[in-house]
Amino acid sequence: MLESAAARYTQVRDATATPGELLLALYDGIFRFLNGAKACIEKKQRGRARELLSKAHAILSELIIALDHAAAAELCGNLARVYEFCMDRIVLASKTVDPLRVDEVLRVLTPLREAWRLAVPKATQEAYAAARGK
Repeated sequence: MLESAAARYTQVRDATATPGELLLALYDGIFRFLNGAKACIEKKQRGRARELLSKAHAILSELIIALDHAAAAELCGNLARVYEFCMDRIVLASKTVDPLRVDEVLRVLTPLREAWRLAVPKATQEAYAAARGK
């Protein structure tokens, strides 16, 4: 019962989230999967670590696909290169089961995650104010 309520909440949240909120949720997912993979590597749970790394890789792949190069070519190009670097490191981490490769990805993505954490609420507030005519 509790699981179905949680699943319904998640569906409603995802259906009503702004693009910025979805982006933050994706970044949170990447970090959750990468940190989980590191913990699994330390516990010698290689299969589970690889599964979590694969999930982080899939999110990064989707982020690359979602980039709108027509809207901001230089920014999107830079983000694509960062995401591709991270994906390469995740593949290497999966092959070598090396937590240092996971740390590299976390170190590279942390500033982006923090920037989005600041930018998304600000953009939401500005859009709300503009919609209200202020």
